[in-house]
Amino acid sequence: MKKTIAKQFDAAFDKGEDVTDFLDVSTSRHPKQQLKRINVDFPVWMIERLDREAKHLGMTRQAIIKVWLAERLERSALTEAAEDEEPAVFLQALRKVAEVQGRT
Repeated sequence: MKKTIAKQFDAAFDKGEDVTDFLDVSTSRHPKQQLKRINVDFPVWMIERLDREAKHLGMTRQAIIKVWLAERLERSALTEAAEDEEPAVFLQALRKVAEVQGRT
């Protein structure tokens, strides 16, 4: 970033203005979002049910697997963290789990 552009960026940022035009996000990466390919074997009945559910939701099989795994991992993390806290915090985490599951 050139010096004058850096000054413009700083001024815009300090004013609370949108600075995204100053950024080149075409090469940006989020470390936790990098992909790693894996192979998983599923029984035929499970693939059939996944495909049926994916079609019903208008998603691909891969997308529904990712969404369901992400939801399960989030629930698990919330519950695990809450078990170490006070009862009120635990109940708050359980409510969050219910939200994630769409039961609110």
